[in-house]
Amino acid sequence: MRSAARHALLPSLLPANPGTLILRRQLGNFLPHAHGLLPGRAASSLPAGEYLPPLFSVAPMMDWTDNHYRTLARLISRHAWLYTEMVVAETIVHQKDNLDKFLAFPAEQHPIVLQIGGSNLDNLSKATELASGYSYDEINLNCGCPSGKVAGHGCFGARLMYDPEFVGDAMSAIAANCDVPYYYALLRDFPDVHFTLNGGLTTIDQVSASIRQGAHRVMVGRAAYNNPWNMLGHVDSEIYGMTTGCSSRRQILESYQIYGDSVIGQYGISRPNVRQLVKPLLHLFHSEPGNGLWKRKADSTLRHCKTLAQFLEETLDAIPDSVLDTPISKEPSMEEAYFAHVDSLLPPRYTKLANSSYESPTLVTAST
Repeated sequence: MRSAARHALLPSLLPANPGTLILRRQLGNFLPHAHGLLPGRAASSLPAGEYLPPLFSVAPMMDWTDNHYRTLARLISRHAWLYTEMVVAETIVHQKDNLDKFLAFPAEQHPIVLQIGGSNLDNLSKATELASGYSYDEINLNCGCPSGKVAGHGCFGARLMYDPEFVGDAMSAIAANCDVPYYYALLRDFPDVHFTLNGGLTTIDQVSASIRQGAHRVMVGRAAYNNPWNMLGHVDSEIYGMTTGCSSRRQILESYQIYGDSVIGQYGISRPNVRQLVKPLLHLFHSEPGNGLWKRKADSTLRHCKTLAQFLEETLDAIPDSVLDTPISKEPSMEEAYFAHVDSLLPPRYTKLANSSYESPTLVTAST
């Protein structure tokens, strides 16, 4: 495996402070647990190199969940599962001599899932084989994304739902060319089909309520990007019952600045540049005092600054110290029963016919 060499290309992103859990496991094993929210326990009780199950994951989002955002997300949450942007299989195959630009990531980003898009079995096989050298914990095939940017360009995303037989062949091709626990781990750990709830959840209380109601897993996209502090900052404690490693936004920015300035120009002039590194930070002070002024100062400062340290030095005076230094806290919420009445809203059950097909019962319009 080339994973150690690959991970060495990018710096460590978690400060080695006492009590900080640094995940360095190269294979994607996760601990069994009772269904639902995990009981509270100290972070030190998690065996080194093991991950908690993917109760909560950050959805793959094109142009958003890049290395820089994932770095920020991992600084805020130790245990959320992170997805890459979708990487087209043909890109991996054609860029096989330049793969670090597309696939390399710091080891501390584990647990992390690579999402691949494509519709050519040969390229999916080759791409998976090439990606396996980077020790992703899972490799995921995009066959459900409804985005026009994905499904409307080429034959991937939701377009693949027209051809379930091909999806089966594609998953076989991917599984045959990677060494992460994929098919048999699912059979072992999940004897019944498990589903992930994705879409429409905007607060951590809604996420917690969905799991208490029976959701096996939850995936959050835009809310985790547009308000990372208040969404990801509560994941470790609220979803996993673990001591949070999230301290303050000032400390997170200090760690992120070390990462950011170490990778500027790593792949050539302005690749990445300060503007790209600042992009994930722009929502860190969502709805906080000083947020509007900070963004205005950011816009002007990005026109001339050459380092992330310079950017932060010239802009952070817009944010009050009380916002920068206050630890994550949870406000009282009215959403604990968010899914409490969902059973009464469900449609009638489908019935299985003798030929294994399904039919929906006749819908009846009720009047009051």
